[in-house]
Amino acid sequence: MPQAETFSLPEIISDEISALVRAGFYSSKSDVAKDALRCLFEHKPHLKITAAVELYNSGEVSLGKASEIAEMNTADFKDALAERGIVRVIKSSNKRVKKGLEIIRKARR
Repeated sequence: MPQAETFSLPEIISDEISALVRAGFYSSKSDVAKDALRCLFEHKPHLKITAAVELYNSGEVSLGKASEIAEMNTADFKDALAERGIVRVIKSSNKRVKKGLEIIRKARR
């Protein structure tokens, strides 16, 4: 389980969050934060894409997972990476490279 992040909020916002929980609109402060982030990403989808790009670029997630986070298909996510000047590094084993070269050589015959 990921470690919980802590952050500070202005007192009035913290009070408003507590009031929403007391009023029964949310079951916890965490639920308020989740809903707020969902709304943020819904209204500013470029932020979700930026987060996915950063997670991919730092090696924290795969291309497929980053595409999923960005709510894009893989081809569109690759375009988003290219637009940001991020060069994808494709890792492959020697065995796979040799097999690929063999396929190419056979196709040339």
